[in-house]
Amino acid sequence: MYSPARVKQMTWSAGLLPYALAAQVFQRIAHVQIPVTSLWERTQAVGETFRTRQAAQQARVSPDRVVLPPAGQDLTRPIGLSLDGGMMNIRGEGWKEFKVGTVYDITPATVRDPKTKDEVVVARGEHMAYRAILGNVEAFAPAFWALAVDRAVPQAADVVTTADGAEWIWNLINDYFPQSVQIVDWYHATEHVAQAAEALYPKDEQAAQRWQQAHREALYLGQIDRIIAPLEAAGLATEAHYFQTHQRRMQYQEFREQGYPIGSGTVESGIKQFKQRVTGAGMRWSRPAADRMLILSGQK
Repeated sequence: MYSPARVKQMTWSAGLLPYALAAQVFQRIAHVQIPVTSLWERTQAVGETFRTRQAAQQARVSPDRVVLPPAGQDLTRPIGLSLDGGMMNIRGEGWKEFKVGTVYDITPATVRDPKTKDEVVVARGEHMAYRAILGNVEAFAPAFWALAVDRAVPQAADVVTTADGAEWIWNLINDYFPQSVQIVDWYHATEHVAQAAEALYPKDEQAAQRWQQAHREALYLGQIDRIIAPLEAAGLATEAHYFQTHQRRMQYQEFREQGYPIGSGTVESGIKQFKQRVTGAGMRWSRPAADRMLILSGQK
């Protein structure tokens, strides 16, 4: 009934927009009337095909089966990894987490520093590829590894991971990508500095603001001990523990000078893309439909 080109258009649009809205787009722009049920059927069929292919790829490229190139033949271009999680409503189960990972090329970009007005070179992510899985780390890890293999990450000489402080992320990176430089997202770290300031000065907003500004500078310079010491002295063990755990991942000035990104905006933009499609008002998914839609929404 529908040509391969039309089916591709249908699945691409339904991977970005709710079915009813995608049908309206076809009607208004292409002047083609496609029933919502047809959109659903085609996207489910294509999504299941993609899911089967991904499962087969995962089986082919498990870590014990990947053969690395000889010494001296590593890829020289830097590659970035970033991971995060989001929530979606599963029918009969409630809100469940889906995990998202992205692999991207790191390229230099010249921007103007908002403070000094000087032109500076920062790292930018390009050619992002995403993998999203509804489930636990054990389900997500082999899927993300398969994406990484597809993007030649095991052959890369320079790999960097930028993410928030979630323990599951760093455990996965240590297991699968031990060669990766690890960076805690700058913006998440500054939020913890703000929380530490409020904990130190709960009744003095101005003092908290002064402490926060001074120690944001210490954070950027990698002087994490300057943040930990007053927190420990005040008995704020929980706040101090965060900075103790991630101290080596918070050398931001050094990372910038090495040409690495210090923000995880690549995966956060991906999370927004997935949420836009799967967490609309009233949306509840069966697990099979959720799996297929997460695959389709991650396609470019």
